[in-house]
Amino acid sequence: MSPPGSLMDNIPNWEFGVLVQLRDMARTLRNNLSRSQSQSQEDADLVTAENQFYFDNEKWIFPESESEYQKAITALSDYLLRLGDERQSSAQFYARADNLRIWLSEVETRLGNISQKLSASVGKRQLDTALAGDSSANQSTVTEKELELKTPWSELDDVFYQARGTTWALIHLLSAVEIDFADVLAKKNATVSLQQIIRELEPTQDALWSPVILNGSGLGILANHSLVMASHVSRANAALIGLRRLLEQG
Repeated sequence: MSPPGSLMDNIPNWEFGVLVQLRDMARTLRNNLSRSQSQSQEDADLVTAENQFYFDNEKWIFPESESEYQKAITALSDYLLRLGDERQSSAQFYARADNLRIWLSEVETRLGNISQKLSASVGKRQLDTALAGDSSANQSTVTEKELELKTPWSELDDVFYQARGTTWALIHLLSAVEIDFADVLAKKNATVSLQQIIRELEPTQDALWSPVILNGSGLGILANHSLVMASHVSRANAALIGLRRLLEQG
């Protein structure tokens, strides 16, 4: 028995892209932003929120994913209510440069992975550089020196809409960071850098006029929507890396 919408998966893939960012932010809130140091106690509501956001996103019956995610939203709302109550000190939010760097590092990894998948829409041969830069490094399993990377044609639209959902979520999260970390960014003179990242991400939400995701090859006649998206994501990721390094400077 197929789940509803199994053949119309563009919106579910978009939602999954958003969900991935929610999971990463919930984990960072739980482990870093709400704690003064590694030995301090975790916030119970944030523990619940993170756990519930990791519920299987493909579960649609008994219990369905939406009901479990609602529990996460409720837990986050409870945390925010306590955070906004000056009479309570149980909920904290530490807007520090080191905490922001930790989350930005998570975002870098996600964007890098998305960019690679989008770029692989046309296929490419890539050398194995996993151990480059460290002569004493080794890996558990031997891999081929040259790999053929290509996203299967049946997954092209899946990757595209996941990227679209991820970048949509990041636009909103980074806009919130601009407010919550305003003092930190101002001290590093990094506010403009953050704004530039948001600007690089905004074109990923432009209207898609084609009824299907086109996958033209190279400089061919047809457009390649995946490569266009990869270009925006890569530029945003490069700017984000620059911001993280700027925050590392004393």
